[in-house]
Amino acid sequence: MKATNQAPFDHLTSSSNDREGSIIVLSAAVMIMVLAFASFTIDIGWIALTLAEMHNACDAAALAGATELGPGTGLAPTLTSTDIQTNSKATAQSIAASNSAGGIESTYIDVARDVRLGQYQWLPDEQRWAEVWGATPYTLVEVTVHRDRGSAVDINGQMMDGPLPLFFAPVLGHSDAGLNAVAAAAIMPGVGFRISSNSSSRSDILPIALDETSWNSLLAGVGNDDYEFNASLNKVENSPDGILEVNIYPSGSSSLPPGNRGTVDIGNPGNSTNDLKRQIREGISASDLAWFDGEIRFDGEPLQLNGDTGISAGIEEALKDVIGEVKAIPLFTSVSGPGNNATYEISRFVGVRIMDVRLTGNPSKRHVTVQPAPFSDPTVIKGQTEICSDSIFTTPVLIR
Repeated sequence: MKATNQAPFDHLTSSSNDREGSIIVLSAAVMIMVLAFASFTIDIGWIALTLAEMHNACDAAALAGATELGPGTGLAPTLTSTDIQTNSKATAQSIAASNSAGGIESTYIDVARDVRLGQYQWLPDEQRWAEVWGATPYTLVEVTVHRDRGSAVDINGQMMDGPLPLFFAPVLGHSDAGLNAVAAAAIMPGVGFRISSNSSSRSDILPIALDETSWNSLLAGVGNDDYEFNASLNKVENSPDGILEVNIYPSGSSSLPPGNRGTVDIGNPGNSTNDLKRQIREGISASDLAWFDGEIRFDGEPLQLNGDTGISAGIEEALKDVIGEVKAIPLFTSVSGPGNNATYEISRFVGVRIMDVRLTGNPSKRHVTVQPAPFSDPTVIKGQTEICSDSIFTTPVLIR
């Protein structure tokens, strides 16, 4: 028999070595894949986090910008459209800057490029809302936050609106990601007031009803101009300001006989003088609106309120306490029933500023003088209704 130098089990050792080498190669390949997926996951997470931060900054900036819109609305805006645009853009920019995003402490927006104003309009024929850019009075603000430009550089040379640098994607040939976020906020025309039962909110409603005919005459240019609200001093002064006023005290004239205008019961039908004084000074409370299941509206069935014709001298001091303040008052189309059993049919609410009050002395000198004023309130119910010159508005809401 011919002798051989190969050990009996050498073929087994060789096979085992080959298998170990294959496992090492396979393990290395798997590790590369795992690291690649981990790197990909880290970059995706970084992008998602940055986008969330950008959206937060964008939402906050849009809402903040929209808070500046109210004074530009109504029959007697206290600021021009140019002032509103300047203030709104500056506020949006300031609030964005207070938010961090993507490793940059201050989110940057360019007021000329990244903020635009317009009007959020209800189109009744099409039954939808439309964004009409540039239309006034402004009720809509849109803010865009960019991380896809690179035109703004901070004092350290960092691009504040440049693409987001990535950690591991450069290995695959992608060093950054271009991102942007957009948000829009608007003040909406209102169709009523709502306060939840557990809320401490108040509605700034003056519980005195004015006939719609007198209000429409004011809109047509009939009225006096004896007072001015000095915003810098927060007081009413005896000087004209170009805004007509109307006296909502019952006049007893041939066009408006006695037993017409008066106080309305927004709450207990048996509202006392003390209830009226509280509502004048503090606003309408949740317990008051609880009598109406938490809300009053004027966009559907006619809103009927119990009331008392005439205005008592007992509320004079309360009215004097709110001179200069803006309130919503109800307008009525008709009133039926006598005295404290009157029923007012309310068509809508409008914003007014209390200018002067006198409820004692010579009856011909008595007055509750108000002038139109922009009105927005967090308790206003937004509605599918067109914007009018005397619309009341909600406080800002995000629409996208």
